[in-house]
Amino acid sequence: MIDRPYYLNELISFKDKEVIKIVTGIRRCGKSTLIDLYIDYLLSNGIDKSQVTHINLEDYEFDKMKTYNDLYEYIDSKLIKDKMNYIFIDEVQKISDFQKAVDALYIKKNVDLYITGSNSKLLSGELATLLSGRYVEIKMLPLSFKEYISYVGDTDIERKYLDYITRSSFPYALKLDTPKDVRTYLDGLFNTVIINDIAERKEISDIAMLKDVIRFMFDNVGNLCSSTNIANTMTSNGRKISVPTVEKYLEALVESFVLYRVTRYDTKGKTYLSSGCKYYLSDIGLRYYLLGSKNADEGHILENVVYLELIRRGYEVYVGKCDDNEIDFVAMNEKGTEYYQVSYTVKGNDTLERELKPLYNINDHNPKYLLTADIVPFTSHDGIKQMYLTGYLIENRK
Repeated sequence: MIDRPYYLNELISFKDKEVIKIVTGIRRCGKSTLIDLYIDYLLSNGIDKSQVTHINLEDYEFDKMKTYNDLYEYIDSKLIKDKMNYIFIDEVQKISDFQKAVDALYIKKNVDLYITGSNSKLLSGELATLLSGRYVEIKMLPLSFKEYISYVGDTDIERKYLDYITRSSFPYALKLDTPKDVRTYLDGLFNTVIINDIAERKEISDIAMLKDVIRFMFDNVGNLCSSTNIANTMTSNGRKISVPTVEKYLEALVESFVLYRVTRYDTKGKTYLSSGCKYYLSDIGLRYYLLGSKNADEGHILENVVYLELIRRGYEVYVGKCDDNEIDFVAMNEKGTEYYQVSYTVKGNDTLERELKPLYNINDHNPKYLLTADIVPFTSHDGIKQMYLTGYLIENRK
């Protein structure tokens, strides 16, 4: 198994706390493996195997478990009365009204409950109401570059980075020997898991149109867009589609963690803007699988990698606006705000000045960074820190 120390430590920090631990993320990002790693941790730290119940609702062993009552009764029959019981339920959204079983288990003093899901709607509606203030969400992504090289080795970093973005950051892809095997794996992931799951859940019958929307979004990573703009562009290209249909498909892709929607923030007015947004992918390898390397925008791909790294590090991330200038990312956490510009190269003076200008125009003393693929030593431009991308990705973090 590939170590996922950041997420594992998150789970460990909440052990025996009176909150439900909910791990969310795209299918195959490693949620079940994380649970296995955590169970290994428990068993090596004094917890008896009889205290652990692990249900994976994608496993055929539990195929007959159809209702929340089936789920509850199965788990209740496994509980040891005078000991803490560690309960793990993978892909809990497969059970209708699962929140009723979850709530019934939560109130038991001898239950420490962990659930995973591949849909952000897991934490909406009735469950969110039931569990208000009683859960912690751990948002899981495919492998970071640092996790990737911890498995494949840190020699020839540049080659490893190229493999990381063009092959895939899904953990299982690392175990495959050839590009053909990786492509076959991504083909299955894309068509069986992503397409079928979204189509079934959202009752989408026009699979060809759904795939066309996905291709369009994958080809426009990091571009400001709106549902109207997407619909108009696709229609002018011969694929007539309505704005409500685009919105329905985008919502499904965001809910399934295939896409991440990033809204805009005005750094001067300190206000959140409702117009325009950008979308980034959970795995750049899916973009190369679907579209190949032709016309790949290296700058926007770099942006995508940085965006994912920022949310891994716990930031809330927005696209910044400062007067008429755009800041690639405004990253906020409990410690404050940071600003990031991302550019594939700034070797030309004009390019460097263009990328620095939005950061110079921000009138505060928060940290400002310029991240590039240029192999240069750490540089400061009047307090703006220029960093080499792979160095940033593998630096120590919290």
